[in-house]
Amino acid sequence: MQRIIPFLWFDGQAEEAMTFYTSIFKNSKAADGPNAAFELDGVEFIAFNGGPHFKFNEAISLYVDCKSQDEVDYFWDKLGAGGTPGQCGWLKDKFGVSWQVVPDALPRLLKDPDRARANRVMQAMMKMRKIIVADLEAAAGG
Repeated sequence: MQRIIPFLWFDGQAEEAMTFYTSIFKNSKAADGPNAAFELDGVEFIAFNGGPHFKFNEAISLYVDCKSQDEVDYFWDKLGAGGTPGQCGWLKDKFGVSWQVVPDALPRLLKDPDRARANRVMQAMMKMRKIIVADLEAAAGG
């Protein structure tokens, strides 16, 4: 059992958000009830229709660890549909929830012991919206 469960406050779109998210992530499922409980790839969430009192912002984001450029492309397109792209792999979905869509190559390249390579990768990433692995690797190579 998951001890800490993200609780998402919506203004009337909890069920719509649950349906949207579970349609994107494999191994996901939805539950019925006044609070929309669901799982995304085995991670439990609760979506609540609490009204207009609180809004999402970038102080909290959901990080999607991607194993390939194909996964980055898939999640970027699906989660970003109707939303707003940001910088450096961040986007806001159509509900205002912030996501980071990050290839596993990024942290690996940023941890390169050659600080000049890592800095080139950082500079390349700072110019991107969606992260492009080939461009990161090219920057690392100089």
